[in-house]
Amino acid sequence: MIVRWGLETLPEVLDQLAIARPLLISTARWEGVEIDLQRRFHGVLPHAEVRGVRAALDAVDDADGLVALGGGSAIDSAKAVSSQTGLPIVSIPTTYSGAEWTAGFGMRDSQARTKAGGAGARTVAIVYDPSLTLDLPAGESAGSAMNALAHCAEGLYARGRDRASDEHALAGARLISTWLPLVVQRGNDLEARRGLLEGAMHAGAALRAGMGLGHAMAQALGGRYGLPHGALNAICLPAAMRFNGATEPLGIARVEELARLCGFTRLRDLGVPENELGEVAAATAVRGGAQANPRPATPDQIEELLSSVW
Repeated sequence: MIVRWGLETLPEVLDQLAIARPLLISTARWEGVEIDLQRRFHGVLPHAEVRGVRAALDAVDDADGLVALGGGSAIDSAKAVSSQTGLPIVSIPTTYSGAEWTAGFGMRDSQARTKAGGAGARTVAIVYDPSLTLDLPAGESAGSAMNALAHCAEGLYARGRDRASDEHALAGARLISTWLPLVVQRGNDLEARRGLLEGAMHAGAALRAGMGLGHAMAQALGGRYGLPHGALNAICLPAAMRFNGATEPLGIARVEELARLCGFTRLRDLGVPENELGEVAAATAVRGGAQANPRPATPDQIEELLSSVW
């Protein structure tokens, strides 16, 4: 993976990859961004909604590469396009989701109320620029950073972990724990934004070790109700960590403290109906993260976990 810092490095990265006709894939929020790319698609929808992905595919035309600018929705949409076209992706993350590091992606079907996964994207380069995160609202900043923290936590007990992924997970967790409170307090602090983005970078690298039950619960809930993925991870992660017997060095108490600081405490506060937790648990149990969890979890056990954070 090619990693550079500073938006001004993008032309050099594209030259290095021999991408001459890149298509920018982003949301309407970035229509006015000053970036020298002529081919543009700004129709990405929240949660990488399948309708937006289809529209992005239609916009590919003669592009020989993709530039994904935005958070997880934009990057996952670009990855879905890449998986079908074989085009390489240069990601420019504007949140802390970590999606830029993996070939897998999720897409939401709002009509079916599900979130499906895919694989095979060509993620080849990342350009980080903390100045692009300065206008990110506190809620989105906190949510996507808690998602990054979940990548660190689950990376420490995922089946694909190794020494390198452990090092990334621990480095990411330390940076997120240090800088997230400061970003919540002072969103325009560039030093804090850079520190948090560095933490998310390490978390994204740790994500390649795999995900577990916490992410599976968050994905099932997000697919069903269209709720923010980061907030759901913040709420579900401590319960999953307890179920897996996770201990230090990444403490459950600190994860809960950060979640409270960010305002994420109970599923009921997000409007999740208590009488549907059994159905959510059944949908969770068949997800890849749940099936890859180091401790097998039955639907009844998952329902108990969801109830504990409802």
